[in-house]
Amino acid sequence: MRANTAESAAFKRKSAFAWVWELAPRERRAFGACVGGWALDAMDVQMYSFVIPALIVSWGITRADAGVLGTAALLASALGGWLAGWVADRFGRVRTLQVAILWFAIFTFLSGVAQNYEQLFAARALLGLGFGGEWAAGAVLLGESIRAEHRGKALGMMQGGWAVGWGMATLLYAIFFTFLPVATAWRALFMFGIAPAVFVFFVRRYVEEPPVYLESRAQLAVHGERPTFFEIFKPPLLRITLLGGLLGTGAQGGYYAVMTWLPTYLRSERGLSVLDSTGYLAVLICGSFCGYLS
Repeated sequence: MRANTAESAAFKRKSAFAWVWELAPRERRAFGACVGGWALDAMDVQMYSFVIPALIVSWGITRADAGVLGTAALLASALGGWLAGWVADRFGRVRTLQVAILWFAIFTFLSGVAQNYEQLFAARALLGLGFGGEWAAGAVLLGESIRAEHRGKALGMMQGGWAVGWGMATLLYAIFFTFLPVATAWRALFMFGIAPAVFVFFVRRYVEEPPVYLESRAQLAVHGERPTFFEIFKPPLLRITLLGGLLGTGAQGGYYAVMTWLPTYLRSERGLSVLDSTGYLAVLICGSFCGYLS
C-alpha cells in the first residue's frame, strides 16, 4: 500500500500535469469549468465547417453564401467578447459563463432546425455572440482563480480544450455523415450541439466567483468608482490593447480562413471520403493540441 502511494506521488511530481494536483479544490473546479466550456464551445463552432458541402448540395447555396454564414458568426463573436466582458464585470464571471454556454448551445441547435438561408444566418450570427462571450468570461475566470505560478499553464490547457472540442466535432461528423443521409446528417449534427447546455449545471453548482473579483466588488461598493471600457484605449493600457488586438486579428483570421474551408476542400477538391478526411484532420488536431500545451 505504501509502495503504491509512493509511486503515485512520484508520478505526480514527474508528470507534466503534476501542477494540477497542487491546485486547491476551488481552483480545480474553476479550471474544469473553463477548459470544459471552451472545449464544448469549440465543438459547436467547428461543426459548421463540416456541414458546408452538405448545405451547398441540399440548399443550392454558393460558396460565397456559405462564407457569409461563417463570417457572420466570427464577427458576432468579437461583439460577444466585448459584451461578455462588460457583463462579467457587473454580474459575475460564473454567471456570465453559464449564460454564454447556454446561448451558443441553443443557437447551435436552432441552426439545425433552420428552414431557409435567412434563418440559418440569424442562428449563426447569434451563436457567435455566445462563442465570443464564452472565451471572454472563461479566460477571465481562469486568470483570476488560478494562482500566479500556474496561471500560464492553466491558460495553455484551456486553449488546448479547443483542440479537444474540435476533435469531438470531427468524431461526430464521421458518425452522423456515415450513418445518416446527408440532408439529415447536417441537421442532426447541429441539433447535437444542444448537449453543452447540460454542462451549465456543473458550473452553477460547483464553481465559485474568484476572491479577487469579490474583493474588487466590495471596494467598488465602498468607493463607488467604476472603471470605464474606454480606459483600455488610454496609457498605459493602450499599447497592450493595440498589440493584443493586432495579434489576435492576424492569428485568428488566418486560422479560420483555412480551417473553415479545409473539410470542404478535402471532400470537394481532393475527393476524400468522410473517414479519410476525418483521419487527415485528426493529425492537425493532435498537432494543435500539442502546440497549445507547449
